Amino acid sequence: MITGSLVALITPMKSDGSIDKQKLDELVEYHVAAGTHGIVAVGTTGESATLTYDEHANVIRQVVQKVNGRIPVIAGTGANSTHEAIDLTQRAKEAGADACLLVVPYYNRPTQEGLFLHFKAIAEAVDIPQILYNVPGRTACDMSNETVLRLTSIPNIVGIKDATGDLERAKELINAVPETFAVYSGDDPTAVGLMLLGGKGNISVTANVAPSQVAKAAELAIAGDAEAAHEVDAGIKGLHKSLFVEPNPIPVKWAAAQLGLCENAIRLPLTPLSEQYFAEVSAALDAAGVSK
Repeated sequence: MITGSLVALITPMKSDGSIDKQKLDELVEYHVAAGTHGIVAVGTTGESATLTYDEHANVIRQVVQKVNGRIPVIAGTGANSTHEAIDLTQRAKEAGADACLLVVPYYNRPTQEGLFLHFKAIAEAVDIPQILYNVPGRTACDMSNETVLRLTSIPNIVGIKDATGDLERAKELINAVPETFAVYSGDDPTAVGLMLLGGKGNISVTANVAPSQVAKAAELAIAGDAEAAHEVDAGIKGLHKSLFVEPNPIPVKWAAAQLGLCENAIRLPLTPLSEQYFAEVSAALDAAGVSK
């Protein structure tokens, strides 16, 4: 089972919008050195929505090759078309990913039965560990706990990223799923709370710029040390908030650029962080003890 701080990795780009392969390699080394427990490549934070199929597969392959088995690599391969999700998942398997992260289909708003059949079809088509991803604030479709529980019967569906921020709901799910099924947080402000309830990790945006702190908080929370986990988390609480002043990954890419980790480049229709937020994000970086 994959556990701990799993960074939702940004995809570094150059000013012309092309992927910065050198910076991508450097980011991998940065996270391995900082103690990040795993990398999620080409998820929402990695701008999966605006990468081409080939770029998507190539970024996953490059991350896998650079990691070289040192920590797990989870590939974002979800889509609102079941056929496309199967194709992306197959490519991730061929690239050597350890697992795949599959978001609830967005925009077309399937029924709960449609969700069950969608994820069942992907799992049956591609033999790789698969993690569900429920983020109704982005997808306009909320997968119920009941549907998740149905999906736990499929052997290679091994976990879920819960980005609802609802700890009562997460608690109910954690208490209901098999011990072999992992519930991960996808919401940095409530991640420590979810892990203290029995969650197995945090798929984190904040970890892009404060990897060692997020990793330490995850280790402590999973070990059940609530006081110490909350103490570490308190130091990065401002980042949890400021990295969402505009839609993710706009703020975190700006923050990463301030640390010299990448250029402040992002693909349309997303735009660089508005100047009115520079001071707030910068102050959160300073408060977290993060500097270039």
